[in-house]
Amino acid sequence: MQLSPLARLMLRLVTYAVLGVVYLPLALIFVLSFNSAKSIAWPPVGFSTRWWEGFLDVESAREALFSSARLAFVAMIIAIVLGSMLAFALQRYEFYGKNVISFLAVLPIALPGIVTGVALRNTFVRFGWDLGFLSVVAGHATFCIVVAHNNVIARLRRIAPNLREASADLGATPFQTFRLVTWPLIRSAVLAGGILAFALSFDEVVVTTFTAGAGVQTLPQWILNNFSRPNVLPYVTVMATLVMLVSLPIAWLAQRLGDSNPG
Repeated sequence: MQLSPLARLMLRLVTYAVLGVVYLPLALIFVLSFNSAKSIAWPPVGFSTRWWEGFLDVESAREALFSSARLAFVAMIIAIVLGSMLAFALQRYEFYGKNVISFLAVLPIALPGIVTGVALRNTFVRFGWDLGFLSVVAGHATFCIVVAHNNVIARLRRIAPNLREASADLGATPFQTFRLVTWPLIRSAVLAGGILAFALSFDEVVVTTFTAGAGVQTLPQWILNNFSRPNVLPYVTVMATLVMLVSLPIAWLAQRLGDSNPG
């Protein structure tokens, strides 16, 4: 359908307005991280890099950053392994209850985070599982697995099944077929799912709040807890900007890998 010039102009303006609403606050946080004053008032008082030079000297911020990175890495590995295995099982095999399992596989990411967090906390407490690093990893893995599964199963559906049949006809074992045929076609999707899982785990705060014990604090929790403390507020803007600068390239790379041609 051909749009009129006025309709194209209006569509372009609406698109720019939506993008502005989404990305302008991110740009403001980036600018405020160089504010010389201990405030987030606009406009900035002056330009200074002292908050960037000393943010790693704040012990609680440094520990929260490293804690988030460790949690995200472990959750990513679990998501890649279990999400990929689940995708292969649902795509390659027919069995009783397959549709139910397929629905349950994507349900965690559709549920509100607070529901997942409360359910997991009650389960851990009931079975005597101490809240800490492992409980947070388990909580993050519930939705990270969905991300990895969705990427892998989408790629598997794009692969012609006769490729495996041709490989078997040529005498290849199932492992050889996977290593030489299937894996080269899905590895970018697996990597994309892993990257997205890492980013989701790194930024997650709701499930973390319910599943973390007293000894675990992630970077999003640290930002939330220190946002109202004037002496730490400049470092909060720096850490928020750092998360943004890490997350945006990760999201771009994941999209490029997910859209890449499997052939």
